[in-house]
Amino acid sequence: MRTYGMPRTNLLIATIAAVALSGPMMCASAAGDFATAQEAKALLTRAVAAVKANKTQALGMFNSGADGFKDRDLYVFCIGPDWISTAGPIKGRSAKDLKDKNGKMLGQEFMRMGKEGQIGEIEYVWPRPGTTEAIEKVSYITKVDDQVCGVGYYK
Repeated sequence: MRTYGMPRTNLLIATIAAVALSGPMMCASAAGDFATAQEAKALLTRAVAAVKANKTQALGMFNSGADGFKDRDLYVFCIGPDWISTAGPIKGRSAKDLKDKNGKMLGQEFMRMGKEGQIGEIEYVWPRPGTTEAIEKVSYITKVDDQVCGVGYYK
């Protein structure tokens, strides 16, 4: 029996081959959907340079995602000296009592870890952008000017 000009067995073999060959490509594509630890550190390094060059402009770019400051599930977040978030998902709100899903006092941990010229690392649970389910996340934290800034990746 023929289907669309091909014998049915050839069509079946062609379909199986196409599915088998697309599997690795689909996995590679999915792997690229989420950022890595190295990409998070690199974005934090760029963020520090941007704040040093022009803090007001940098915070605007972090919030708008301009110049690649939002990439897949990566984004820059910052907290000012008054504990008010100046960039990131809670912009404009106090970070002093910010907790993760397990009760970890994130705002306080960020402020404690943020030291000029050093990069700290904090593990916690937080939802990916656009989702509500909290998953494991690692953020790199530093202080630049009067801002404590971080970038994290999801495990």
